[in-house]
Amino acid sequence: MASNVEKLYKLISEDYNQKQDLFRIALNNPKSALEKICQIGNDLDLKVTREEVVEYLSTLDDEQTKLWLIKV
Repeated sequence: MASNVEKLYKLISEDYNQKQDLFRIALNNPKSALEKICQIGNDLDLKVTREEVVEYLSTLDDEQTKLWLIKV
């Protein structure tokens, strides 16, 4: 069974506008993007913590995501 953070990642990655909005936020303030991800999770009743998001994203094979995590 997928965790909340996995479900949330899938939902966000399938929503082009949401993904672009998070990308713009991350460019200016990576920590705010992390907070926004948690807020989206709360809004969708998929509660996640900052730590869960960082831990999950660190497992992905995506160089851009890993670079962003360094800034967070």
